[in-house]
Amino acid sequence: MAEEEDLIVDIVIKSPLWEGKQDFLANVLSTAAVEENKRGAISLLLGDDAIMSQLNKDFRGKQGPTNVLSFAGPRVEPGFLGDIALAAETIVEEAQFQGKSFDNHAAHLAVHGFLHLLGYDHQNEADAQRMEARERAILSAMGIEDPYA
Repeated sequence: MAEEEDLIVDIVIKSPLWEGKQDFLANVLSTAAVEENKRGAISLLLGDDAIMSQLNKDFRGKQGPTNVLSFAGPRVEPGFLGDIALAAETIVEEAQFQGKSFDNHAAHLAVHGFLHLLGYDHQNEADAQRMEARERAILSAMGIEDPYA
């Protein structure tokens, strides 16, 4: 468990591809919390494609893995913002295809998932632009280039 700037990040690692990345991702999420002026706790599952495929099927009714899933916390548990799950192999593949580093792409997806926990969405163009602007600003605060460039 990592704690920074009033955000508690409980991390579960289920893929060896994530070894050594937990502090980096806890810092990414802590920065996002500071930038969004949010306090609380989240759970971060650093999984693989098999785990993400099962979660995607169980909770979204979709087949196959996805890069990130977010589940907002129950409103009955004050301070718990929710769960974020990341898929190592999918993120590796996407990063290679997009010419990005694994760390930068994983950071982007962690921030993306975090913003979903806060109610951001991208179901329409205006909401997508708002969410992407926040992603850019948060990542820029960490010295990470624009993920949409």
